[in-house]
Amino acid sequence: MSEPAAEGDYRVLGTETVYEGRVITLVRDTVAMPGGGDSVREVVRHPGAVAVVALDDHGNVVLLRQYRHPVGGYLWELPAGLRDADGEPPLETAKRELAEEVRMAAERWSLLTTTFSTPGFCDELVLVYLAEGLSDVDRPEGFTVEHEELDMTVELVPLADAVQRVFDGAIRNSAAVVGLLAAAQHRAAGTRLRPVDAT
Repeated sequence: MSEPAAEGDYRVLGTETVYEGRVITLVRDTVAMPGGGDSVREVVRHPGAVAVVALDDHGNVVLLRQYRHPVGGYLWELPAGLRDADGEPPLETAKRELAEEVRMAAERWSLLTTTFSTPGFCDELVLVYLAEGLSDVDRPEGFTVEHEELDMTVELVPLADAVQRVFDGAIRNSAAVVGLLAAAQHRAAGTRLRPVDAT
C-alpha cells in the first residue's frame, strides 16, 4: 500500500471565478494531483455558519421548522445563521442568531463541535455551540423578521426525543443532526469540549 499524499501535494495551479452571488462564490480550481497530472474541481466558497444547541434547565432543546427552498420543503433545524457580518466573531454571531430567531439568550456557551457541511464541493464550516442557562430576551434593535422566518415554527423538545427524531429521519439538517448527537453524547459521557473561541 502506498503512503498517503501530504496536503501540500495538492497545489492549486489556477482559479477561475464562475459565479459570484450575495452569499456564495463558485470557482473552478485546477489542482495538481500527487500522482501526476492535474484535475479541475468546482468549489463553492461560503462564509461559514453557526448553529446553536440551546438547552434549557429541564433538558429541552430548541428546534425550528423552516422552509428551505433548495430542498423544496420544511426542515427541523437548530437556531443558526450565516457568518456574513464583517468582522463579527462566530460566538457573537451565534448569540445574535439565538436572540433574532427565538428571542433567547444564554448564560453559558461552549463550542460543541465543528463540521464541514458538504466538503466534496463546498468549504462551508459550521461551528456548533452549546448554549445553556437560557432566558427570554427581546429581538435585537433594528432586526426585522422576514421571508422564510415569518413562517418559522419554534418548539422546545426533550433532547432524547430530538435525538430519536434524527434516527426516525424527521431531522435531516446536517448541523442539527451533528449538534444534537454531539450534545446527547456530551451530556451522557461528560466529554471535554474545546474552548468557546476555538475553530
